Amino acid sequence: MTLLRIDASILGPRSASSELADLVLAAWSAERPGEAVVSRHLGAEPLPADAWATAVGAGYTPEDQRSDAQRSAVALAAGLTAELRAADHVVIAAPLYNFGVSQHLKIWLDLAIAGGAKGEKLLDGKPVVLVTTRGGAYGAGTPREGWDHSTDFLRRILADVWGAELTVVEREFTLVGVNPALDAFTETAALMKKEAHEQATAAGSALAGR
Repeated sequence: MTLLRIDASILGPRSASSELADLVLAAWSAERPGEAVVSRHLGAEPLPADAWATAVGAGYTPEDQRSDAQRSAVALAAGLTAELRAADHVVIAAPLYNFGVSQHLKIWLDLAIAGGAKGEKLLDGKPVVLVTTRGGAYGAGTPREGWDHSTDFLRRILADVWGAELTVVEREFTLVGVNPALDAFTETAALMKKEAHEQATAAGSALAGR
């Protein structure tokens, strides 16, 4: 049994999304000690920004005429796709950046799609936990309701396009305590953090049982 963990935060040890993923993984590992974990930290070791375009371009180029850059991009895409195919369980930590998907995560998604067959459900029937964090509040009735353009997109790709059995753990107000303008929401943020941590641990235990 292999778990693939993908992180996209640029905040290192201060990352709220990675903290949630740690909790998922801890609960999973407690019930599956010794099982293999493959980790890819896209924020710490970004994929080349031009790799997807280069790989796509290679698809329109006869194989014997491809450049070294095209061959490298195609091999990278194939390797990322192979990681997904080989994984039995997947955990993805995805912070909201500038109201959208992290560029590092988007490159990974695009390359994995490029490395697969057209329409291939790379995670068909596999259990996946997506943990996502937002610095502010984006829920119903808030001033920025509807401004989160990441979570629904990721649901579409992971569940609808790739066929994953998806569980989503969300945490908001991660900038409370960092941005003084949000100090009024300290108690609300603390409760949201507690609930998200509990949900992450429960998601990890459920994942281990699959």
